[in-house]
Amino acid sequence: MRLLTLVALVLGAAGALARAEEAKIPAPPPANPTAIVVQDSTALRAAARDSAQQQAVLWQGDALEVRGQRLEFLQVYDHRRERAGFVRSAQVRVLSTEPAAAPDLLAVVRFLRDTPGAEALGIAYAAAYLKAAPAQAIGSEVFDALGSMADRLGRRATSNKNKANDAVIAAHLEVVASYGVAIRSFEHDGRMTLCYDGEAFRRVLALTSTDEQKARAALALTRQECIDPNLSPLDRFAFDQWRADVLERAPRANLPEYTKNRLRMRSAMVWSSIAFERTRKNDAGAFEAANLALQELAGVNKQELSEDDAVVYNEAATRVGASRWAAEPARTQLPSGLTVVAESTKQPGETCIKLIDKKHDASKPLLQRCTFGVVWTNSARTDTHGTSVALAVQPLDRWRELWLFHIGNEGWTVDVLPPSDDAGDTGYIEFAGFVPGSNKLLAAREVKSAGKFTHSFEVLDAATFAVLKHADRPDSLSLFYRWQDPMWKKQTVSLR
Repeated sequence: MRLLTLVALVLGAAGALARAEEAKIPAPPPANPTAIVVQDSTALRAAARDSAQQQAVLWQGDALEVRGQRLEFLQVYDHRRERAGFVRSAQVRVLSTEPAAAPDLLAVVRFLRDTPGAEALGIAYAAAYLKAAPAQAIGSEVFDALGSMADRLGRRATSNKNKANDAVIAAHLEVVASYGVAIRSFEHDGRMTLCYDGEAFRRVLALTSTDEQKARAALALTRQECIDPNLSPLDRFAFDQWRADVLERAPRANLPEYTKNRLRMRSAMVWSSIAFERTRKNDAGAFEAANLALQELAGVNKQELSEDDAVVYNEAATRVGASRWAAEPARTQLPSGLTVVAESTKQPGETCIKLIDKKHDASKPLLQRCTFGVVWTNSARTDTHGTSVALAVQPLDRWRELWLFHIGNEGWTVDVLPPSDDAGDTGYIEFAGFVPGSNKLLAAREVKSAGKFTHSFEVLDAATFAVLKHADRPDSLSLFYRWQDPMWKKQTVSLR
């Protein structure tokens, strides 16, 4: 049963009781009490003794109908497993779902909401509160707590490295699913990520909530790792637009600085993706989206970044850096007389890059190469002799390559340099300057791969793309200090 259905049933039941009272219809007999299991691996036994046969193994958060008591055992019925039996009284808590008990249930939810490992139990108490509280008394607090616990359970399941905990976590996931809490799984780069679907957080945004509650909801609903990788480009674009709208609905004025930073970093990543997607659609709004991404990144207070947030900041900067050319004006004519032209083909999404000059027009280019990536013609840079052209090409919203056109004995050729050889999940490499009188190229690289972040400035061999020298600061390389491109230094986010 979905959480939405549970709330609807609560509200519907309240209305039904009111109508029954008006019509003088006798109220139904009181339901049997409910017991919540509070200990993992609790035995449901066939009789009221520890030596009796075990019917099932119960986990914290499991709800049982109490039908009687014998000695130190409660006689119960498990509707989820459709089994009756006995459990020790000390291993469960009998709850009242009368309206008078609602404040006590909410107090337990408040206690459990930030207790790691008790998410299933906390969600069980939240469900009990929703059943007990009058409809008009249900506010955003319980949904904020429910969503926080469900989100933390998904993160705990994703990051679990102890195989001994697998059975416990799997059981807790089954328990919360019985309350209508949906946790989905996605595969990203060979790793499974479990994510709460966010229904409770959507209610937080719809109800009267505090700024911190709205910020938590917005951050939980827009997690980058919880995007379905199977979304079509059109669905992904619509989803990113929705994510941007959710983040805009989170007021920032009264928030702690670290929370503001998290909203800014998330917004920067979302707007950089939107800039890329709008560019693919030839939407003029790409310029605005890219500038919003740059503004959000620039607004991050680096003095208020925790260790975990510093990792997120680097990823946000890398994503913004990958799409930053959308914020730059158009430019195709190069000082050497060369021109880079990008023309769409009949194949949807395909673009052909043509290198032309005064003697070779688009019908007979010096060189043509086609790609399904976004071609940033305004990124084209040439050396002083007009024998090499560096160009940025972006296949994905989080991945930008460096293409180098150069002339040799057999005419013009092109080589492609990706951000990483091991197909990292996020990164870019960009041209930073030519070294006059040599076959050397300056480049800046930022890559996140296998959870590790690499940020370097490099001197490359333009013929082989071999890294001749590299450093984590550009002023540590004498060639970088002397020959870095002024426009690159002005525009790049790698010097943040």
